[in-house]
Amino acid sequence: MILVTGGAGFIGANFVLDWLAQSDETVINLDILSYAGNRENLASLAGDERHLFVQGDIGDSALVTSLLIQYQPRAIINFAAESHVDRSIHSPEDFIQTNVVGTFRLLEAVRAYWSSLQGEVRQNFRFLHVSTDEVYGSLAKDDPAFSETHRYEPNSPYSASKAASDHLVRAYHHTYGLPVLTTNCSNNYGPYHFPEKLIPLMIVNALAGKHLPVYGDGQQIRDWLYVKDHCSAIRRVLEAGKVGEVYNIGGWNEKTNIDIVHTVCELLDELRARVDSKSYREQITYVTDRPGHDRRYAVDASKIERELGWKPAETFDTGIRKTIQWYLGNQGWVANVQSGAYREWLKRNYTGRVV
Repeated sequence: MILVTGGAGFIGANFVLDWLAQSDETVINLDILSYAGNRENLASLAGDERHLFVQGDIGDSALVTSLLIQYQPRAIINFAAESHVDRSIHSPEDFIQTNVVGTFRLLEAVRAYWSSLQGEVRQNFRFLHVSTDEVYGSLAKDDPAFSETHRYEPNSPYSASKAASDHLVRAYHHTYGLPVLTTNCSNNYGPYHFPEKLIPLMIVNALAGKHLPVYGDGQQIRDWLYVKDHCSAIRRVLEAGKVGEVYNIGGWNEKTNIDIVHTVCELLDELRARVDSKSYREQITYVTDRPGHDRRYAVDASKIERELGWKPAETFDTGIRKTIQWYLGNQGWVANVQSGAYREWLKRNYTGRVV
């Protein structure tokens, strides 16, 4: 069996669902169920004996140790992280506690467990750490995309905390020999994405008749990766990745934020037109930019294609259409995640930002 941390969040839940759709290998799913962790993401697994959910913190050393001893997983895939740049600007300590201290405590528990293993079981064990392209900093418009050897230059509390966790994982391999793998992905989108991030926020606000807030001039560039492609890449790295290596995972889809918003509006115009027949574009509102907003991320994913034979199956056009169709078909899920705490966050982050 495998242990997945953060498996009730956006990427983690998609990974668990995809894993069990393709394999009968049991998943132990450890998630603290913070604001973005949602058991409803895993509702289709109710009663499935291959999925064992445990609510808890990766920083709880006693809990993690007991799970490792009880279930003896052959691999750990670490998705657990605070991941929203805006939230890290408002509350950086949460990111230090989860992404730095939590990762450290998880590594310590895993190191002790791995050290107790023998023979082939020890040799085949893997710790796969899921990280982000944001650790590399920001690119100018004509700079080459981030490679795995690009210097770390994190610019937000979030990316700095993830950079620290990456360095800890690397250190535990080089110092203790822990068999680790690290992946750094570009911006994900797809089903179960918590509606504070760009794409789901635009979909949800558009359908609710609210403003579509675009930071600054909207010309920030990101590489976009459909979440199920990300999950397939992680499975491939776990299967065949070289111990100690880093693999960048990208979608080869560089888009400006405003182009993303326009695409969402155009697809909603087609799939769920406004009752007044006007375009959702009329709801776009430019707001004051995020402090220290990185201008461009771009991922060179040629290494994982060259060495492991992986490349994304979805183009942005196919992936974004599937994403919007999912949100249109799952309005109950959307309503349930928009709690009072979520509304308070939107108020805190966007009040006073309209240009």
